[in-house]
Amino acid sequence: MLVHPQFDPIALQLGPVAIRWYGLMYLAAFVLFVVLGKQRARQSLLTGWHPRDVDDMLFYGVFGVIVGGRLGYVLFYKPLYYLAHPVEILSVWQGGMSFHGGFLGVLLALWLFARGRHKSFLDVTDFVAPLVPLGLAAGRLGNFINGELWGRVTDVPWAMVFPSAGAEPRHPSQLYQFGLEGLLLFAILWWYTARRRPLGAASGLFLLGYGTTRFVAEFAREPDSFLGFLALGFTMGQWLSLPMIVGGLGMIVWAYRRAGKDEPTILDRMK
Repeated sequence: MLVHPQFDPIALQLGPVAIRWYGLMYLAAFVLFVVLGKQRARQSLLTGWHPRDVDDMLFYGVFGVIVGGRLGYVLFYKPLYYLAHPVEILSVWQGGMSFHGGFLGVLLALWLFARGRHKSFLDVTDFVAPLVPLGLAAGRLGNFINGELWGRVTDVPWAMVFPSAGAEPRHPSQLYQFGLEGLLLFAILWWYTARRRPLGAASGLFLLGYGTTRFVAEFAREPDSFLGFLALGFTMGQWLSLPMIVGGLGMIVWAYRRAGKDEPTILDRMK
């Protein structure tokens, strides 16, 4: 049985300024986005993209992540509490961010970016899709360092005791999500987008991949104490992931059918 190392959440103290590990993980996510994005922008198969577009897109994305992530947590997880304490909605430093809310916020931000650059929205989301998972991995690593969002009680050999959660050994579910939503999904999307694909297919694969890996990882993650298990024994994270799975499958089917209709037939080539 393992015991969580109980890392100090503050990575560096500079006088009154405390730099936290979780903040550094966000910084790492943004740096990875820029580095990988500029590499993709230089690929010859992606026409109409310039490395400087990535810097501008990051500005939109950061805004979408913070605003959407916070509002998503407020609306999806604790609406009644924040209705009674509306001022605390702004207290982001106290914690409380939702991936699904952040995802919706990023979609809105990317839509605004696409409009401003006169690009197709799906062209933008296809470009961004393989850049996101490593940022998610960094966030889950931050959760593990903070010893938060731990897993359910278990007796597997690699079970870990999180002292803030009690003496029972638990799944280190943050590391499961680090591997599934982060590394595995990145490898799949990076490989898939190395070749030209139908418009919308990469976006659909991201939705399907994240929704599936998150749904699976939630079976090992302890549900939020103020919500517990919902209908059918699923957690809030699983219920929010189901529309992503269905939507992702639908987008992939639509993208390939649309691409097939656009391809010229033999008779067309003979004209």
